Amino acid sequence: MERFTDLYRENVAYMERRLRTKESFDLISRRLLVGRDELTLFYIDGFVKDVVMQKLMTYFLSLKGTGDATHFVDAHIPYVEVDLTESPDSFALFVLSGAVGVLGSAFGGRAIIIDARTYPARNTEEPSDDRVMQGAKDGFVETLIFNTALIRRRLRDERLTMVYKNVGKRSKTDVVICYMEGVADKKYLKALSRRLDEIQVDALPLGSQSLIESLIRRRWYNPFPKVRTIERPDAAAAELLEGRILILCDTSPRVLVLPTAIFDFLQETDDFYFPPLTGNYLRVLRHAVFWLSLFLTPLFYLATRYRALIPPWLEFAIPAADAAGMLPVILQIFLVEIAVDGLQLASMNTPDMLTNSLSVIGGLILGEFAVEVGWLSPHVILYMAFTSIASFTQQNQELGYAFKFLRMALLVLSALFGLWGFAVGLLLLPILLATNRTLNGKYSYLYPLIPWNGRALARLLFRLPKSRS
Repeated sequence: MERFTDLYRENVAYMERRLRTKESFDLISRRLLVGRDELTLFYIDGFVKDVVMQKLMTYFLSLKGTGDATHFVDAHIPYVEVDLTESPDSFALFVLSGAVGVLGSAFGGRAIIIDARTYPARNTEEPSDDRVMQGAKDGFVETLIFNTALIRRRLRDERLTMVYKNVGKRSKTDVVICYMEGVADKKYLKALSRRLDEIQVDALPLGSQSLIESLIRRRWYNPFPKVRTIERPDAAAAELLEGRILILCDTSPRVLVLPTAIFDFLQETDDFYFPPLTGNYLRVLRHAVFWLSLFLTPLFYLATRYRALIPPWLEFAIPAADAAGMLPVILQIFLVEIAVDGLQLASMNTPDMLTNSLSVIGGLILGEFAVEVGWLSPHVILYMAFTSIASFTQQNQELGYAFKFLRMALLVLSALFGLWGFAVGLLLLPILLATNRTLNGKYSYLYPLIPWNGRALARLLFRLPKSRS
């Protein structure tokens, strides 16, 4: 059935079969007698606002009749969001999304949609992986309408635009494109909207992650993140004012920010809640520590392999030849890399009250006994401890794992080919960055370095005063 017919009983029977109300206990078909007319309400128990629906049904039952659909909407439905439809597909989609669908004996081939839905939702708490010492403490949640409201609360501008999309043949997930009219790139916006319309997937069970993988065909060998995601509405509002486009996906607290470049991952929200001097210090420190986590252990391994090249004043940085441990240094480093990841996995599955103590105690016990037994040298424990902590100086975990894989590649190449292998490994970084496939339109993943934009690069590397930004 492409359109509702004028036969009320036939429409009701069709929707009951299609929605399978007799098989699903939570999908309800409710019949009401309104004078000489009849209404049938379709809704999902748990998605509707009970108090609102009770008042509406009490009011409906007090009427002497309904009249046609348009008259009934205008005269007898005192609710905020109401719409008319002639499509059974649209009717079924709204009901499955949580709205109330109404068929009436006097409505003919039209039906009424009452958007009285409410979703189970948690509080808008601060994201655990993007905390700030100063500033707002709210964050996005899994309910789409809450997220759009958090953005509009900060941008009371008529140019702020929210375009609704529906993605997934079976999940029919709600997706919203958010942008500032006149600020965002129109060509890029049009191409992105067309890309969303062309997605052919059954469902988006993992929310924003499923959407990213549907939009971008991944290259398995390139570990760098394709899209930047944020969970803070204040950061989202700032991105919109800079001309970025946001994609919000229902059931996901992460908002996609497009287009995305590698330098975007190296700035944090906390930088902007401090004065420029403090913000610059935090940003420079974060850059230095994070990049040091990539090169520290490979350089340490090369230093132990080429001891003759180390100046006397730096000999303290490497263990003596007879105190390097029973295992080869390269094997020690990889053993600790695996042990650190194992401790992280264990802490994720540990009850909250024991997580911190167990991870700290486990790390101390393993490290101390490994040194006493002779498997590891204290230098390896020291450098790997610094590297592990440094990987958390920025909040994007995908970027952290990208640097981890590059670090391991540098170690393998250095172990196989020495200094030449390390030099070849260094070339992997710019090659992977330049060939990373994203949704950047006319910009590259290395923007504003390629193509060159000195002003934009300065704003990403340094926290400039507001008057100069």
